Amino acid sequence: MSTTSTFLNYPPNLPDAKLDELKGHAVDWAIAHGLVVRPPATTTNADAPLVTHAPIALFPSPFPRNSYELAIQYQPLFNKLVDAVARDENFLKEVMDSLSQVDDFVGKLYDIYKEVKQEDVVQRIRLGLHRSDYLLHQSPDGDQLKMQQVELNTIASSFSSLSGLVSDLHKYLLARTDFFNKHAPGSRDITSEDLPNNLSLSSIAKGIAKAWVLYGNPKAVAVMVVQPGERNAFDQRWIEYKLFDQYGVPLLRKSLAEILEQGRLEGPQRKLFIGENEVAVTYFRAGYAPTDYPTDLEWQGRLLIERSFSIKCPDAAYHLAGTKKIQQILAMPGMLERFLPSKSESDLLRQCFTGLYPLDDSEAGHQAAQMAMTKPDGFVMKPQREGGGNNIYSSDIPKHLAKMSVNERNGYILMDLIRSPPLQNIMVRNGQLIKGDVVSELGVYGLWVSEGDVVHMNECGGHLLRTKAATSNEGGVAAGFAVLDSPFLI
Repeated sequence: MSTTSTFLNYPPNLPDAKLDELKGHAVDWAIAHGLVVRPPATTTNADAPLVTHAPIALFPSPFPRNSYELAIQYQPLFNKLVDAVARDENFLKEVMDSLSQVDDFVGKLYDIYKEVKQEDVVQRIRLGLHRSDYLLHQSPDGDQLKMQQVELNTIASSFSSLSGLVSDLHKYLLARTDFFNKHAPGSRDITSEDLPNNLSLSSIAKGIAKAWVLYGNPKAVAVMVVQPGERNAFDQRWIEYKLFDQYGVPLLRKSLAEILEQGRLEGPQRKLFIGENEVAVTYFRAGYAPTDYPTDLEWQGRLLIERSFSIKCPDAAYHLAGTKKIQQILAMPGMLERFLPSKSESDLLRQCFTGLYPLDDSEAGHQAAQMAMTKPDGFVMKPQREGGGNNIYSSDIPKHLAKMSVNERNGYILMDLIRSPPLQNIMVRNGQLIKGDVVSELGVYGLWVSEGDVVHMNECGGHLLRTKAATSNEGGVAAGFAVLDSPFLI
């Protein structure tokens, strides 16, 4: 697909007065419909219940329809893949025995995994709420676009609720103002059929509710593990409200330290109780980064949950299956087929893989390190971290590699840099219009519930589009790099 014809004359060239009017509609709709975040706390507003609109794109961003449809097709296979990897104890041991020696965070998580395996896992039901993220890669000659996977998230996949609201916002602006079309001569018209339906507002609650039903106690609650002072609380609150309104499941918000303080295990099944509430499902929206464990108390809280009969999302095995090292190994020849023996399925998923390389003490690892030192502009180094702001890009790679021992390098992988074609759009942050070149990253949510070999749910759960300035390497909305968007399929 040619990028020249794809993104020409976009976004609609509206006069400033019309842009301000459109921004007013967007900001007010966002605040009225809960498309909001908490502003950073200051000394003057620390106790005030303030909100601001979430950072958003004023117009939906063009995205190839065939690539979007492929991403939707991939997701049930990625759900299946995560489960297969997590259930392969020998594979996890082979990878984590070495990785845990060079990454303290992974090491502590792996210790919990091993301790519970030795004690015996009491809960066989698994709940996976994943998200696979993709960027468009432009060929060197500029003529072709190919969608490539950035990463697969198996813990705390955020913005499902607010993403669904952004899709609704863009549909409202299209119907209410028509500024996308007749007021914008020279640009391609946008129709409602070009803005795909997005189920992400309700999908996470659907997955949690399915697991809650299978747990078998209609009086039990769900618990969301959260960070203290969470600014993105409203994305999480929508899950809580959907869960209660549609399924009658009450949800408690607790930090890891609070769970340790207030929680206990009862009986031979080690049922988890918070106060008088039996916990059917424990859903992590925290616990994915070392900063979520400032003391040993948080690790004790994580162990308490892992030992319990509550259904974990994710359990330690699913969390480990989402590490970058696993992603790199799965891209090696023949490895994907170990977990997806169907050739048609493995061939389909491999289409979205980009170049992934080890940085360990193997021959391939030394070769990759040499490539990164001599031609760093084509690569990004990734540690085993989630949450944005952790990667090392291009020209910064050699100085970091030069300081690392071979053993330290093993905590990272090397990935081909995905070069996305820039397009124009207008971002809205704190009520201000920000015009310029942007790139968009598509995420697709996945819902998985299984019990041994019995699969109770394997679905796609809607999508997320994050758009950032083309000059920014990172793409996290919560980290301040990007805005929430929706795809305009072309």
